[in-house]
Amino acid sequence: MIKKKFVIGIVSLVTVITLAACTSNDEETTPKKETDQTENAASNHGEMDHSNMDHSSSGEVPEGLEKAENPKFKVGSKAIIKDAHMEGMKGAEATIVGAYNTTVYTVSYTPTTGGARVENHKWVIHEELKDVGEEPLEPGTEVVINASHMEGMDGATAEIDSAEQTTVYMIDFTTTTSGEKVTNHKWVTEDELGAE
Repeated sequence: MIKKKFVIGIVSLVTVITLAACTSNDEETTPKKETDQTENAASNHGEMDHSNMDHSSSGEVPEGLEKAENPKFKVGSKAIIKDAHMEGMKGAEATIVGAYNTTVYTVSYTPTTGGARVENHKWVIHEELKDVGEEPLEPGTEVVINASHMEGMDGATAEIDSAEQTTVYMIDFTTTTSGEKVTNHKWVTEDELGAE
């Protein structure tokens, strides 16, 4: 009887150790970043995480991009940003640096650096797509991106989710959250800006 209790005790102890080891192993093999991304995606209800977006740019524009002759927001004027591509953007005061007529696209792509697929990225303009000719493209068209707004974007194959012909703006602004100065941010559409 004592032998039987001893064996049962040993088996129970081995089972507990094995289960503890399995649980610990699972937690260690799930990277924290992946868990955070999943939680962020769930909390954003499908909104994009632009934390690795290059907020500022050199101000260079793609070849062939046409300046808007009579934009709603003139170069040098101020506007309020009504949409948030990134944290601290919505509600910030923007200075218009450039205004251009083009077709803007939301695109989905897998970064060339690996990682999760980016869905409905705002915005890529027609002139930032490789070898697509001059005519606007339809949703569902597969393209190669020739822009680096975010890490892993340049050279990525993307699918166009939506297309709109409009005026796009390059802007300077200071984030409402961290006070970071962002210069030559590409791009916001006319609908995403409001009068002061």
